[in-house]
Amino acid sequence: MNIALGLLLPFLGTTLGAACVYLLKDKLNSKLEKFFLGFASGVMIAASVWSLLIPSMDMALSEGIISWLPASIGFILGVLFLLMLDYIIPHLHKDAQTAEGPKSNLSKIAKLVLAVTLHNIPEGMAVGIVFASTLSQNITVSLTGALALSIGIAIQNFPEGAIISMPLKAEGKSKNKAFFYGVLSGIVEPIGAIITILLATMITPILPYFLAFAAGAMIYVVIEELIPDAKEGNHSNLTVIGVAFGFVLMMILDVALG
Repeated sequence: MNIALGLLLPFLGTTLGAACVYLLKDKLNSKLEKFFLGFASGVMIAASVWSLLIPSMDMALSEGIISWLPASIGFILGVLFLLMLDYIIPHLHKDAQTAEGPKSNLSKIAKLVLAVTLHNIPEGMAVGIVFASTLSQNITVSLTGALALSIGIAIQNFPEGAIISMPLKAEGKSKNKAFFYGVLSGIVEPIGAIITILLATMITPILPYFLAFAAGAMIYVVIEELIPDAKEGNHSNLTVIGVAFGFVLMMILDVALG
């Protein structure tokens, strides 16, 4: 039951954020959006370190492997994996004029949703791999620690859901459609988490590599997408404040519950 809840929490965060289209009249305030993007970045950076890389090294050490080796290999592979997805999936970042990835006849909305979906993939993987580690009864990752990561990602997914749905409403889409697309962008997280659990539990020795892989994928998203989006225009200092709050919150959750 706890594992099922943990897998669904990030998706619930996105869903609640997307529901802001029914509560707010105008598009999300730009200053608030910058803070939220920074906040999401801080959560992902802290989660990558405390919930993924450190457990990866501890797990490797307990198995008699050089502690930094699986973490280094997995991290680089995670970055390369997201880099590959960036090239093969057509997507459009908010406020961007041209789409990234291969040419496609997909609508602007579809490309916007794909952009958010793209950076939800590593979040789903991260949640899946920490729960896979608890299922393997590895002492380096506890159930409460896995839930801490899930709660942290759910919190930062709330503004992300609003950031995708509110602009769609502002462009003239109905509230129901804007909400639907916001929810759709987050459905990849529980799916990705379940797939990761199935893969990881079948090949337990690669768990340290999987943990670091998810960390590398998350850091790629932060550097390639979240921070650049947040730094555009004025009030970029709010992004820095958001990063600090997100980082500290995720650190506290992991240490207190982990």
